[in-house]
Amino acid sequence: MDYNTLIALHIISVVLLLGVGGGSAFYKFMADRSGNLEVIVHTNKMVVVADWLFTTPSVVAQPITGVMLVNLLGYSFDEWWLLLSVNLYVISIVLWLVAVYLQIKMKNMALKAQEERRMLGVEYNLLVKYWILLGLSSAFLMGVIFYLMLYKI
Repeated sequence: MDYNTLIALHIISVVLLLGVGGGSAFYKFMADRSGNLEVIVHTNKMVVVADWLFTTPSVVAQPITGVMLVNLLGYSFDEWWLLLSVNLYVISIVLWLVAVYLQIKMKNMALKAQEERRMLGVEYNLLVKYWILLGLSSAFLMGVIFYLMLYKI
């Protein structure tokens, strides 16, 4: 695969990763703040679907296209900025996976509350706080990786 195709795929996947993640986080945050259980249920469902359709393929594409670019451009995996980026990526993805687990759990909690015609409880609100913390931490690490990839310092 040539450089232009690889870099395009790499950039498109990072745009999807950060764009869909950021958009999903915003809509979920606003839905949870609304207190409207119907909106919360629907938004939680859509956030989980968006992660499967867009974020997950991007999470897979990033390291594949990244390794191909490293090889094509002749970089060494011993370069500190690349080693740091890879390690931060692994940490970021672990945080994201925990957040995805919480998303699915919150979706199920919201569905159950809707079926039982009751409001969401303290546990749901605590999971929302953890989810936000995990998401912000993962996004921050992705931002650092993005900086390292651009400037290779």
